[in-house]
Amino acid sequence: MSVAYQIDSNRCATITLDRPQTHNAFDDVIIQMLIDAINQAHSDNARALILNSNGKHFSAGADLTWMKSMVNNTEQENFDDSMQLATLMHNLNSAQMPVITLIQGATYGGAVGLAACSDIVIATSKASFCFSEVRIGLIPAVISPYVIAAIGESQARRYFLTAEAFDVTTAEKLNLVHIISDDLNDAKHQVLNQILNNSPKAIKKAKSPNPRRIELPYRPAAN
Repeated sequence: MSVAYQIDSNRCATITLDRPQTHNAFDDVIIQMLIDAINQAHSDNARALILNSNGKHFSAGADLTWMKSMVNNTEQENFDDSMQLATLMHNLNSAQMPVITLIQGATYGGAVGLAACSDIVIATSKASFCFSEVRIGLIPAVISPYVIAAIGESQARRYFLTAEAFDVTTAEKLNLVHIISDDLNDAKHQVLNQILNNSPKAIKKAKSPNPRRIELPYRPAAN
């Protein structure tokens, strides 16, 4: 499977992107699988949700083959695809349990949105990030509310326009990354141990007034 889901005895759910051959790029099928996995975590009453990936890179963002196929779609079909991605970002951002994302290698395009929607991001020292959309004639429309909430409007303006890659130290300064560690598993367990020592009801309540919450429906800006 391209997206794996499992939950352990502590009710910590893990969602794993498993398309290393495409650098974990996502298309409409993968997006729906991620939505379904997040819904399953809620059904399982998970105390935490870990998002990670297999392979050298966390995710290259949207699959270019999928993006190219959209040229032949109707405006409504493309809007529906945008709304599907918007639903994924919204559901991750408003998840009722802490969301911990583990990042290695490159994180590009829409995948940076997944990081921006997370509560805690742990990345390796060689992780890199890029809002690469304008390189291929697009804009980071769907992810922009979450990215701006995470890194601020001024920084978002710069990186949305330049499409320059930036390293993990810069990402930490931008508040996109919280912890830098080359042992993602160990860092994850340290964070989980802290979370699991806290009141589940209090954690859920603490997430309720999340000022970054973006409500649907909304129509993303046109490409």
